[in-house]
Amino acid sequence: MSTAAATRRPSAVRPAAPAPIPGTVWRLAILIASGAFLSGLDSSVVAVGLDTMAVRLGTGLADAQWIATAYLLALGVALPAYGWAGRRFGSGRVWIGAMAAFTGASLLCALAPSLELLVAARVLQGLAAGLLIPAGQTVLGEAVGPERLGRVMATLGIFVTAGPALGPVVGGLVLDVAAWPWLFLLNLPVGVAALLAARRLVPRGAADPAQRADGPGLLLLVTGIPLVVLAATAAGEGRAPGEAAVLVPLLAGVAALVAFAAYAPWLRRRAAAGPGRARPALDLRLLAHPRFAAAAVTSALAGAVMVGGALVLPLYFQLGRGQDALQAGASMIALGAGSMIALPLVGRAIDRLGAGRVSAVGGVAVLLSTIPFGVLDLDAPWWLVQLLLVVRGVAIALALVPTMTAAYQAVDRPQLPDATALVNILQRLGGAVGGALLAIVLATGLPDGTEVAVHRTFWWLAVAAGLAALSAWWLLLVERRERVG
Repeated sequence: MSTAAATRRPSAVRPAAPAPIPGTVWRLAILIASGAFLSGLDSSVVAVGLDTMAVRLGTGLADAQWIATAYLLALGVALPAYGWAGRRFGSGRVWIGAMAAFTGASLLCALAPSLELLVAARVLQGLAAGLLIPAGQTVLGEAVGPERLGRVMATLGIFVTAGPALGPVVGGLVLDVAAWPWLFLLNLPVGVAALLAARRLVPRGAADPAQRADGPGLLLLVTGIPLVVLAATAAGEGRAPGEAAVLVPLLAGVAALVAFAAYAPWLRRRAAAGPGRARPALDLRLLAHPRFAAAAVTSALAGAVMVGGALVLPLYFQLGRGQDALQAGASMIALGAGSMIALPLVGRAIDRLGAGRVSAVGGVAVLLSTIPFGVLDLDAPWWLVQLLLVVRGVAIALALVPTMTAAYQAVDRPQLPDATALVNILQRLGGAVGGALLAIVLATGLPDGTEVAVHRTFWWLAVAAGLAALSAWWLLLVERRERVG
């Protein structure tokens, strides 16, 4: 994107005052947020029920892990396809189709009589979820404009945070009173209601039937991203980095992504030579825009910190404080509560002060909220641990939402499908790699004792938080240069 494009909208960097948001936009935001809520809730609810499902389906827990893994891998497959799908069909149509597919796949999951069929249904569910998230962000970005995007993205963030936070508790309650299929049947009322409301509220978006799919590029992306995630997942489950289960998918995945990066410029030159030719599945030229690049890198690092913390904190409660999985999930509610409380204020701050300033403050806050866990005794007072979790939740809200908002503010409206797909891919890859590295640190430290391992892992998490904070300040400096220029 050119510098001129950025200077056309100085208000995207620092508006004088937040512009009012019509009620129709708020209703649209809440509707779109329902999809993000279901996606997050489903992943954490299912994690609680894996043991129960393994027993009922007559399989082992190791095989039942594919119920969760298949969903995550499929989500990674769908993300790169959204850039083309959003341009071809319109973001609103993609969102409606993905919500219908997610709801239908939830019913198939509940009816699955075997592990194999359940995993297949989870793949469909993950593909739909991978389209729901970027399509929803694009719909909101097109509907509200850059000056009001902070408050709307913060509203979306409330639901994104609430899903994983409530999942363990909801899953535990459901399994106490009903059979495991109800873990999936819970999605049906929300999905059906959202589809009915979407007929009236969701703008369909601009469709371009002339958009041809970049088959080779999509193949490279939908191969490379899941393979990297699969390698990170295997490493996080205790496989050594040199084992074939980690090394082979990692090398193959990285090779596929590098091949796409080399192939995309060639295809772009070919598309410019004549009409009717396919354009690259993902527009990597967005990374040449300083503000988008800073926001995207910060979002990836923030994803690593968020996913890494989501891995380490439950283990802190389980290994360090002797809680079971359900108790650990309940203990984590304070983290989600902190984010949900802060997000409305964060949204207003973004629209008033600029995403870079809020993100810079948030980056430092995440770092400062991580360090205490690296020094506290495992039997630290309960109230102190819960207070730190609330503070950390506030800090994550300050750090994560502004980076995504800044990325979408940095591009023009036709570029939003590619921008949302690219940011979500980078955030997902950052989360997978960050979570795997911290899992390795924790596993290698356990022979030295639980307390040593937990403290060491939190210090590594603090290093990741420090890198994210530096990247957030880079975003702030870029915004200041654009404002002056």
